[in-house]
Amino acid sequence: MRIVVLIIGLLALAMGLLWVGQGTGYVMWPKSSFMLTDMKWAYIGGATALAGLIAIVWSRR
Repeated sequence: MRIVVLIIGLLALAMGLLWVGQGTGYVMWPKSSFMLTDMKWAYIGGATALAGLIAIVWSRR
């Protein structure tokens, strides 16, 4: 169970950081993404990354 939560946490962290990068305009990939330079996705990505980080910490206990 802990390994599954760790993997999900790592994926959520990576996905959230990508969304933050796209929402703030630092990551302009893919060019056709609707998330580019939309701050709403930066906030959603931040929350997703935080949830992933919490899952990682919980799985390590």
